[in-house]
Amino acid sequence: MAALLMPRRNKGMRTRLGCLSHKSDSCSDFTAILPDKPNRALKLSTEEATRWADSFDVLLSHKYGVAAFRAFLKTEFSEENLEFWLACEEFKKTRSTAKLVSKAHRIFEEFVDVQAPREVNIDFQTREATRKNIQEPSLTCFDQAQGKVHSLMEKDSYPRFLRSKMYLDLLSQSQRRLS
Repeated sequence: MAALLMPRRNKGMRTRLGCLSHKSDSCSDFTAILPDKPNRALKLSTEEATRWADSFDVLLSHKYGVAAFRAFLKTEFSEENLEFWLACEEFKKTRSTAKLVSKAHRIFEEFVDVQAPREVNIDFQTREATRKNIQEPSLTCFDQAQGKVHSLMEKDSYPRFLRSKMYLDLLSQSQRRLS
């Protein structure tokens, strides 16, 4: 079901960042995150990677930032938070009313409902408000829950990511490419 929520183009990024999820907090070989074509270099400058530390939203606005953060969250077994946030962002782009209803129920069942397969950590009131919102889904029906998850990641996971060996190795690797 998650594959239905995530755009197909992200599959390659997840594959390229696979090395990050297999090692706890480190990756000395970044060839796995290089683009699919062997002669193309990773288009990540040290400046871009450094800017991820400016704010959580800067990190989320950069495709490699999201991919690296996802890989980090996998090492902490908490990638469902980012996956939920991304699913909500995709949901907001939905234009078909019929698709809006089915997507809303799919997201709720996968991430929000009690005992959901990838349940996110939100309080009871937010969960119940979201349950009510999806009875008549709108593009904003997940805003409260998405905001709580964003805040949780920003205050908890994001600072740990910035201190992680994984992020520091990524910065170091991008600086070495410039030398």
